[in-house]
Amino acid sequence: MCGRYVITKPILKSDKLVKSFTQVQDKDNYNAHPMQNLPVVRKYANGNALEYLNWGIVPFWAKNRDFKPLINARLETIDTKPSFSKLIKSKRCVVIADGFYEWKRDDKIKIPFYFYRIDKKTIFLAGIYEKNSFCLITEQADPEIEKIHIRQPVILFEKDIKDYLNLSIKGHDLLQKRNKPLLTFHKISNQVNSPKNNNEFLIKEI
Repeated sequence: MCGRYVITKPILKSDKLVKSFTQVQDKDNYNAHPMQNLPVVRKYANGNALEYLNWGIVPFWAKNRDFKPLINARLETIDTKPSFSKLIKSKRCVVIADGFYEWKRDDKIKIPFYFYRIDKKTIFLAGIYEKNSFCLITEQADPEIEKIHIRQPVILFEKDIKDYLNLSIKGHDLLQKRNKPLLTFHKISNQVNSPKNNNEFLIKEI
C-alpha cells in the first residue's frame, strides 16, 4: 500500500505536461496523505490540466457514510474489481511526486523509509479518479523494495504519460508492459508517522 508521498513545486514539475493549472499552488508538501487535496494531472478535450483532487475514492456502491475511502487499487485486479474496472477504462490520471514513504515491520515496531528515483527525477504515479477524488494504482514490489514492503505504487516514465491518458489504449495492458524507473531508498525519522509533521527534515536519511 502507498499511503504517504512527497510533492514539491508541482507546477514546475508538471509544466511540460499540462496546458493549464486550476487553482494549484506551487507549494511543497513533504507529507501528502489521504483525504488531502493534492495536485493531479487530468486530460480534457483541450489539453491536460493540473488540478486538486482529494486522495481517496468512495465507490459508487458504498451506502455507509462511514465507508473508508479507497486510496490504492491493485494493478493485478483493477480490470475486474467493480470499484475500479470502469475507472481504469475511462478515468485515468497521473499524480506528481518527488518520492513516497513505506514502513518496514520489525517485531512490533514500524520503521519508515523514503523511496525516490535513483536519478532524482520526478516520479509520475499512475492513478484513477471519480468526480473530485483519486486513487493510486499499486503493484507487487520489485525485489529490492520488497525487503521493506511487498507493494509499491505504479510509476510511469514521462514518455508514457500521453499513452496512459489516451483512453483508446487499454490501461491495464500498458501498465503491465511498461518499463520502470530505478528506485533507491533510505531510512528516515519516525516523525513522518504524524501527518501534522510536514517539512524537509522528513526525507533526510538517518
